[in-house]
Amino acid sequence: MVFRVPAVATVANGVVTPLTAGITTIQVTTVDGGLTAKCEVIVNPVPVAIGDSYDGGIVAYILQSGDDGYDLDVQHGLIAATVDQSDGTVWSNIDNTEIGTTAQGIGIGTGQANTDAIIGQAGHTASAAKLCRDYNGGGKTDWFLPSKNELNQLYAQKAVVGGFADDYYWSSSEDDDNSARGQSFSSGDQGDYPKDYDFRVRAVRAF
Repeated sequence: MVFRVPAVATVANGVVTPLTAGITTIQVTTVDGGLTAKCEVIVNPVPVAIGDSYDGGIVAYILQSGDDGYDLDVQHGLIAATVDQSDGTVWSNIDNTEIGTTAQGIGIGTGQANTDAIIGQAGHTASAAKLCRDYNGGGKTDWFLPSKNELNQLYAQKAVVGGFADDYYWSSSEDDDNSARGQSFSSGDQGDYPKDYDFRVRAVRAF
């Protein structure tokens, strides 16, 4: 019998061994008679847990039912960078103009759009969001500044993610023209703070 299998899985002595997540087709051909049969094989990603090293950082949150982007069959969540991207920087060099969309962007799944909006402001040259976007930990280039609720998940898992200071961190969620939302990683308190305050920054990415 002759087997033809792509790199998603291998076949040896009739046993299929998964190699990586994906879909492949296994075809078998009999030696006598040349009869063939095909079977589609789906290899699902190995589930991860909060605190696992994964895809450029540390898993900090796994989407739950009700979260935007939740899929019962495919695990999604947030990966935190392993280190802070700054020990103190302003929210943005533009500290007196309201973007608007980021004020509503407080939930899980909104940080990436917030980051795009901050960086996209006319006159923008530097920000906590840009530090995250410029980060390439793990060879990844899709890091962003977490939203208010995403940042709170980092706080909730700060012991297992590691490397956080007992200090204030910026979120990408705005309050108004002069202030944005930050969080104390000592007390857990969240509040609205002037955009020209120097807070720490920790990037996240979605998986």
